[in-house]
Amino acid sequence: MTWHFSLSSFVAGIMLGALVTGAWFLDGGSLFAPASFSLLSTTSSSTPSIPESGAVSVTDQPSGTAVIVESVTVPLSGVWIAVREMNGRDLGNVLGAARATDSKSNFTILLLRSTEPNRTYAVQLYRDDSGGAFSPSANSAYVDFETGSRVVSYFSTTD
Repeated sequence: MTWHFSLSSFVAGIMLGALVTGAWFLDGGSLFAPASFSLLSTTSSSTPSIPESGAVSVTDQPSGTAVIVESVTVPLSGVWIAVREMNGRDLGNVLGAARATDSKSNFTILLLRSTEPNRTYAVQLYRDDSGGAFSPSANSAYVDFETGSRVVSYFSTTD
């Protein structure tokens, strides 16, 4: 049997290849990826996997030497909660920070310098990248895994 080359078969093959390659790139490469499995692990954990998440909520409050965080939801590894000044629309100096290892309500953060009346401040979550001590230059800002945005909540002080 002899194989005959035809231009239409060649063009159809190129088009099919381009279509499959385009679908693979648009799908992020997982279209033809094999299902993942492990031959080593035959037991399953009874504890369900909890996605990493973080949220913080703070309300307006009187100025003073402490800030009360209304609620914080943290991942299993815990986070640092830092109170920051606002310089216009930018985050400024850190006034104080406290470590939260689980979700809490009415969490108090003592400040190194008091907040001032009628100003805006922010509460921001940070990962513990520096071995248990808070440092705004060593700890990375915690980001929401769904939006990719920093987890920050703003509040104003009263008299």
